[in-house]
Amino acid sequence: MNDARILDRPAALDVAAIRAQFPILREQVRGKPLVFLDSAASAQKPRAVIEAMVHAMEHQYANIHRGLHWMSERTTEAYEAARDAAQALLGAKEREEIVFVRNTTEGINLLAHSYGRAVLKPGDAVLISAMEHHSNIVPWQMLRDSHGIELRIAPVTDAGELDMEAFATLLDDGRVKLVAITHMSNVLGTYTPVERIVALAHEAGAKVMLDGSQAVVHRKVDVQALGCDFYVFTGHKLYGPTGIGVLWGRRELLEAMPPFLGGGDMISTVSFERSEWAKVPHKFEAGTPAILEGVGLKAAIDWTVALGWDRVAAHEQALTDHALARLSEIEGVRVLGQAQDRGGVVSFTLDGVHAHDVATILDRQGIAVRAGQHCAEPLMRRFGLDSTARASFAAYTTMAEIDYLAEQLARVRAFFR
Repeated sequence: MNDARILDRPAALDVAAIRAQFPILREQVRGKPLVFLDSAASAQKPRAVIEAMVHAMEHQYANIHRGLHWMSERTTEAYEAARDAAQALLGAKEREEIVFVRNTTEGINLLAHSYGRAVLKPGDAVLISAMEHHSNIVPWQMLRDSHGIELRIAPVTDAGELDMEAFATLLDDGRVKLVAITHMSNVLGTYTPVERIVALAHEAGAKVMLDGSQAVVHRKVDVQALGCDFYVFTGHKLYGPTGIGVLWGRRELLEAMPPFLGGGDMISTVSFERSEWAKVPHKFEAGTPAILEGVGLKAAIDWTVALGWDRVAAHEQALTDHALARLSEIEGVRVLGQAQDRGGVVSFTLDGVHAHDVATILDRQGIAVRAGQHCAEPLMRRFGLDSTARASFAAYTTMAEIDYLAEQLARVRAFFR
């Protein structure tokens, strides 16, 4: 290998130093060290996030935006700093394009309610894919049933990739006005070719929303480079707290959308006759927000960005490659999907053993994996399954943990044989 290629390599993550920042990773499960391989469901929290939230509770907590006293102003600054951090994380042009929501689910519901009912007309179509999380299926079904839009589904290949030929065909008649699609599958680990998706959609006159719940943890996301119109993610998968997420939208689109919820802080004036809305993003943020969670989200974003995206991506690619290689050595294990571009999520089955039994036995050895349909029941049916076990990785995951998973899976196989 030449020197230039060596110099191009990102420096390796210091995983031991990273793990030292997560108090929970020192826990024991039935006398065995915790091996946490369920980060796609919700990541563990570094001490930086924990301490930021505790500090806010101990030293600067008050309600925000409305108070004139010093404590309220200080807390408002801390909360709004999370909006600045999210803007920088996504490469948004303006901080006002960052709307805080509870999670990805609420962000998509906001979009379905506000954009769907105000901009989409009966007979217009929304296009999703067969690999979507329920959060990106059910809101559009509800819009279809109440508003008369058509819901179209782009199929997935046997390799677990989006069928781009079929996707393009579904755009041909010009009736699709919104494409709502995952950036990275929470089951297959597949990264969708979003730049091509956006180009095809825009050419057909459709806007694009990307569900970035998984992708934003593993790769640098730049919404300007991607070209999408909306992007949504949740904080608790990005090493932050539950109860807060982000919907980014182009300002002109947000301006055209009515509020999702009514109440305090989303209005400029109120009378018994009528109300006028606050400017974006506040017209979408009714009521007292998740203040402490906002503080935690900023800490999580800062912590993750400081790792370096190239190093994070390289580490998790190495973990994924190693996991696929080790699982392929175990007789009876079937990994779901063989996408060329995939992230740190590996779903699998073991012949003759239900996924719930696999997860239960692994848990007795200290290994936490997910088992079930992963809120993607249509995708399970597409592959003729009712459930899978799923191992998912994070910056704190080690090669030794993957080796331990493989060893214990081999023992499960031998036990049921």
